[in-house]
Amino acid sequence: MAAPALAERVIDPEVEEKPKRRRFTAEYKQRILKKAEALTGTGQIGAMLRREGLYSTHLTTWRRQRARGELAGLTPAKRGRKATYDPAAETIAQLTLENARLKAKLERAETIIEVQKKVSAMLEIPLKTLEADGRDS
Repeated sequence: MAAPALAERVIDPEVEEKPKRRRFTAEYKQRILKKAEALTGTGQIGAMLRREGLYSTHLTTWRRQRARGELAGLTPAKRGRKATYDPAAETIAQLTLENARLKAKLERAETIIEVQKKVSAMLEIPLKTLEADGRDS
């Protein structure tokens, strides 16, 4: 009879994605610290930690943060690089994009001029120069 129960349980062989990091709010941390301080019996704190799915190091860290007066330290920190706003960097990025756009436009214009020169040479059409137009350079 035990064999059908084992056959019914299908174990998924796929490896799950990287587990998500747990983040606790400041209110939750303070509530847990108050609960832990209210418990006096032997093993009660351990039972509460198991119920909440926490480790004793969580309590230790949160108590230190509270003792240092880091109320903001009890809120979960955003991981990764800190974003800094630099208006000069934004301006540089815009100017770099505009410079690249203008270079591409200039390259197209120079290509068109070269083609026009070749066509005029093939058809033996004389090109006007700036001096011939009477324009100042």
